[in-house]
Amino acid sequence: MVRTFKLKSRSAAGDIDFSGDLNGEQLAVATAGGGPALVVAGAGSGKTRALVYRLAWLVGRGVDPARILLVTFTNRAAREMLSRAEVLVKQRTKDIWGGTFHHIANRILRKYGAALGISPDFTILDREDARDLIASCVHEVGVDIKKRRFPQKAVLASISSFLQNTLEPLEAVVKKRYPMFIAEIEEIQKVLVLYSSRKFERQLLDFDDLLAAWLRLLTDHEDIRRLLAGQFEHILVDEYQDTNAIQAAIIDLLAAGHRNITVVGDDSQAIYSFRGATFENIITFKDRYPDAVEHRLETNYRSTPQILTLANASIACNTRRLPKNLKPVRNPGLKPAIVTVQDHYVQSCFIAEYILHLLDEGRGLLELAVLYRSHWHSLEIQLEFQRRNIPFQVRGGLRFFEQAHMKDILCYLRVLQNPRDELAWLRLFRMLPRVGAATSQRLWSGIAESADPLQSVCNTGSQTLVPSGAKPFYAEFARLLGALRQLDSPAEVIDTVLRESYDDYLVSHYDGADLRREDIRGLANFAAQYKTVEAFLADVTLAGEYSGETVVTGPTEQEFVTLSTVHQAKGLEWPVVFIPWLADGRFPTDLAINTKEELEEERRVFHVAVTRAKDELYLVVPQMYRNRSKSLIIMKPSRFLTELAADLTEPLEIEEDLPHLIGGQPSPYRQLPEPGPSQ
Repeated sequence: MVRTFKLKSRSAAGDIDFSGDLNGEQLAVATAGGGPALVVAGAGSGKTRALVYRLAWLVGRGVDPARILLVTFTNRAAREMLSRAEVLVKQRTKDIWGGTFHHIANRILRKYGAALGISPDFTILDREDARDLIASCVHEVGVDIKKRRFPQKAVLASISSFLQNTLEPLEAVVKKRYPMFIAEIEEIQKVLVLYSSRKFERQLLDFDDLLAAWLRLLTDHEDIRRLLAGQFEHILVDEYQDTNAIQAAIIDLLAAGHRNITVVGDDSQAIYSFRGATFENIITFKDRYPDAVEHRLETNYRSTPQILTLANASIACNTRRLPKNLKPVRNPGLKPAIVTVQDHYVQSCFIAEYILHLLDEGRGLLELAVLYRSHWHSLEIQLEFQRRNIPFQVRGGLRFFEQAHMKDILCYLRVLQNPRDELAWLRLFRMLPRVGAATSQRLWSGIAESADPLQSVCNTGSQTLVPSGAKPFYAEFARLLGALRQLDSPAEVIDTVLRESYDDYLVSHYDGADLRREDIRGLANFAAQYKTVEAFLADVTLAGEYSGETVVTGPTEQEFVTLSTVHQAKGLEWPVVFIPWLADGRFPTDLAINTKEELEEERRVFHVAVTRAKDELYLVVPQMYRNRSKSLIIMKPSRFLTELAADLTEPLEIEEDLPHLIGGQPSPYRQLPEPGPSQ
């Protein structure tokens, strides 16, 4: 017997059962009238569904799709929403202007950019091309970046981006984010002015220019502003809490006439200030639109009541927020578990072993995630997973030791262990001022045949192979290597390199120097457990055995546990989530507790982490850590936990009666107790 199933065709908005397909909160958003609307959409509340039905409602009520502007933060999100809306309504939604701010800006500037002197055939520079053009401008201005600490092209590109996206003056941006370059403001200004000039001459726009030019088009050309404002009869903006100053200004100008603007976002998930996003945009929306109707999507379909109760209680500690209380629809489950461990080594052991326990209980690898505040927090966890053959993938980035600044530091240790490591030498040589690829190769050829290449460098006999302008830097490099040879501890090697040489290189060559410096200090703390460079590098090498992107072991090919920073995990969900390093100074990080505003954003990061969990949440608290001098430092539990009522969580106790083995040898890890009914 053949079974059949008939698909029901719903070809017009009148055929859509809005009240049956949506809950009351979503229905109010989808069917709202015109005018400004603020939709405060909590985690897991179905905001995408509400937006899709809003599009269907507008088109079904006769709004021309070409007069709707849908702005999202990824083009993929826009395509998904438009395709889902097209299933609901008869009219094709391809005429809706949907996409990211940059995507929409590109379309508009191709059509109207001539008013600004921009050709319809302009070229969009990718990140690397933009940086290369900046580098040529530095050279043209005459800045000798090898004689002084001056921001390299990646840092200059970041400064340029912040200038355009925050609408702040150069001095304010440098003082706030790059204070080490205050003395160089005048030269930075010359470089960026020339960069803008060269782009205009050659009809080149970088990603930030797209938005800046769109804003100029609206502010400097009233006729075009009126035309565009009239074209977009309805404006919908997703993830509004992540907009920056220039994006909010563009939207306000487009909506100034008809004011049919719907912004959707969650202030409790505003965690991207480091990218220039402005929390104020969503918080002050009703100040700019006093007649705005506020909708709240508070019904959460993702998490258990116990997880939501903790999430609500935590975010309520923020004083500046839009009122919202996530309400569960799921049946009760397990309370979030507080796992107090002796130190960060036991922490990684617990996470690995409990994951194996969960797999034995029937969980799949793809159901599990470890979310951490800073990338270096995953260091021991990655190694522990490697030792245990637990497949994992680092989401949205390289594995810890594959990052450029980690490779830089590790090359110092590699040449100490193996003075014939050609690749490590070439990387170190290229980091020296006034030394390029050709000179690096010449240097290697000059020391390769010696009995001890490291000794050859330390004796500075090879100094004759470098240009005269590079000799002082090479001599300092040789002095540093000579000092490093006297050290046995890999932690001391890392500390010395950072303190005496690499910090200046880090600041001038890499954007996000503060976070990278934190990574390196975390690496030094981790390395303190090893007595020798050789033992340390052995474990580091193991960490890179898998490619990081393709995992082919496990019950099913391509299954893996996800490791991710909280920022990379936003918008995702897993049945089981572990959050390690819940100690003050780690989470919240000590880089983000200097002001009330920073601390409240840090608490929002914690809120995002907690609300990724669907069924089980494990909050891991190390009580102490061993610093680089191998001293035990007592750690305070995270204030994000101590400020909560005790009955919101329950302890998960583990045995800690076995000693650690260090120096890269597998440890006789503790056996965890079998979870009881309440666990």
